[in-house]
Amino acid sequence: MTILHLALAADWRAAVAAGEYRVSTLGRTLAQEGFIHACADERQLHGVAGRYYAGVSEPLVVLAIDPGRLGCPVVTEVPPGAAEAFPHIYGPVPVAAVTTVTPYTPAGPPR
Repeated sequence: MTILHLALAADWRAAVAAGEYRVSTLGRTLAQEGFIHACADERQLHGVAGRYYAGVSEPLVVLAIDPGRLGCPVVTEVPPGAAEAFPHIYGPVPVAAVTTVTPYTPAGPPR
């Protein structure tokens, strides 16, 4: 199973240089939030993009993460105010745990 995380391309570049990724979500670090927000699938990812990254003009990338390579727990939880569960990564993401990095393309209208 792969989980997904939406990231600023600049944050990912910094993570590659550091060897690990420590951004929880837009403007919040792992240290501030306590975990890194992730998505179970592309539908969740597009929802997160629409809710939290709509006004962002910087390039975004999708990190596909192999939970087996993390070395920390991944807990599926329902965030306060949400109607569905999301995977939360309770530790930094080693660069080696990221299997692919692709530019984010916003979802089109439902068909």
